[in-house]
Amino acid sequence: MESHLVGKSSSSRAETKASFTSALTLTQLGVPHVPQRYVLPPSQRPNPSSSRLSTTLPIVDLSSLQSPSLRPQIINNIRMASKEIGFFQVVNHGIPSSVMEDALSAANEFFNLPLEEKMLLGSDSVHAPVRYGTSMNHVVDRVHFWRDFIKHYSHPISKWIHLWPSNPSCYKEKMGNYAKAVQVLQEQIMELVLESLGLNPKYLQEEVESGSQLVAVNCYPACPEPELALGMPPHSDYGSITILLQSCPGLQVKDQNSNWQSVPAIEGALLVQLGDQMEVLSNGHYKSVLHRATVSAEKSRLSIASLHSLSLDKKVGPAPMLVDKQHPQSYKEFSFSDFLDFITNNDIVQERFIDTLKQN
Repeated sequence: MESHLVGKSSSSRAETKASFTSALTLTQLGVPHVPQRYVLPPSQRPNPSSSRLSTTLPIVDLSSLQSPSLRPQIINNIRMASKEIGFFQVVNHGIPSSVMEDALSAANEFFNLPLEEKMLLGSDSVHAPVRYGTSMNHVVDRVHFWRDFIKHYSHPISKWIHLWPSNPSCYKEKMGNYAKAVQVLQEQIMELVLESLGLNPKYLQEEVESGSQLVAVNCYPACPEPELALGMPPHSDYGSITILLQSCPGLQVKDQNSNWQSVPAIEGALLVQLGDQMEVLSNGHYKSVLHRATVSAEKSRLSIASLHSLSLDKKVGPAPMLVDKQHPQSYKEFSFSDFLDFITNNDIVQERFIDTLKQN
């Protein structure tokens, strides 16, 4: 995979640079209106009133896990949240606030670099191990989204960190400290989610520990017409678990009544969301829920999403213990590689990857 980036010639970098204009550039230029390519069809535009609807996600206090009397309630809270909405927040998770603040600070410094510096990492390939880009996949997006990003593989960190941005000089250290801490946290949370399904907490332990971690660092610049655009379209994440750190609110989830609800930001908390791999592994007991990112006219928003999945080519299917006559297998097996192939050739706004896996 490293050859996708390391072997990149200066001429191909120039071609990539010319292939898109970043959302942050448009904000810095002070455009009074969003360009037409960002304008959503009326039916897909965010309803300003939806921003006033907020959902109360379960808050899981991980400091109570060692208490025999409190642990069953924590597992039950995770079970209910995973069945109903696929999201919950964790506090007392063991990651110091200074590490989280440093990661957001490094992200801010990166996005404030000159465009030419960021474009050294620009790529049109979703397979690139480090990729600076805009929108979702601007090559196939019918409508563009008000978002810039830098994505990089992060586990094991010793394999990937040399490819990460060298500028700003603090980036590798600050983002690396956060990525390592989140990798440890997701292994712990994965055990809790599996236990809540009635599975052995160590189910797939080796595959989880050797799995993929993709850190997506997102910038949603201030937008002149936030009622016409989105930072990210409605989508679900491909992996098992995503852990999200955000500088301010902006995430919305689609509830069981098909209403969009804003997720409040709780100081010090991290947001956990279940992905497509978990929906498949649970044979549909747990859901990978649609969510989207809104934008604001007043301020920019940063988020750091740590997306965890089994390794690139490892197939995941429903756990055999969750398949019986009453609950037949409802999904085909798939791998992270299958997902990358899908988004290379498809517009995820038009079709969800998880829907291509359903068998009945």
